[in-house]
Amino acid sequence: MARQNWKPGNMLYPLPAVMVSTQRPNEKPNIITVAWAGTICSDPAMVSISVRKERYSHAILTETREFVINLVTKDLTFATDYCGVRSGKDIDKFKECKLTPCPSSRISAPGIAESPVCIECKVKDILELGSHDMFIAEVVNISVDEKYMDQKGKFDLNSTDLVTYSHGEYFTLGEYIGKFGYSVKKK
Repeated sequence: MARQNWKPGNMLYPLPAVMVSTQRPNEKPNIITVAWAGTICSDPAMVSISVRKERYSHAILTETREFVINLVTKDLTFATDYCGVRSGKDIDKFKECKLTPCPSSRISAPGIAESPVCIECKVKDILELGSHDMFIAEVVNISVDEKYMDQKGKFDLNSTDLVTYSHGEYFTLGEYIGKFGYSVKKK
C-alpha cells in the first residue's frame, strides 16, 4: 500500500461547523464561524474554540470572556459560510444573514435563535498557540429549540440536520451506523 508523507498540518476532519456569537456591552452582537471547536472536559463541562488574533471577534472574546457556540444545520450553512468570510467590523452579520439574536440566560452574549443548540460559555483561560489563540471555557448553560423534542420529552439532536466541515467543504451528517458500545453488546 503506497503512502505519501506531507509537512505537518491540520488533517483532523471532519469537524463541527459552528457559529460563535459574541457581544461587547452597548454594541451590536457579532458572529464568527469556527471550525476549531471541541469538547475538552465533561465534568465540569468545558469546550475550546481557537480564533486567529487578527479576527474582529478575537478582541471581543478577550475583553468579554464569554461566547455562545451555536450548532449549525443544513439551513444555516449559507449564513455560516458568510459569517466566516465577512468581518463584523464592517457589517452586522445578524442583519445581513436574517438571523435572530436570542437572549442567553447566564451570559451577556446572545445565541442565534435559528440554531437548534446554543451553548453558553465563560472563558477560563486563553492559550496563545501561534496562528490561533485557544479560548478554554466552561459551559454555563445550554438552550435547545423545543421543536426538536419528541413526545417523550427527549431532545432529538440527530434530527436537526447538523453540518460538519471537512478540508474546506461542508457536509451534513451521514447514515446511522451504530450506538456507542454496539461493538461489545451481547447479542
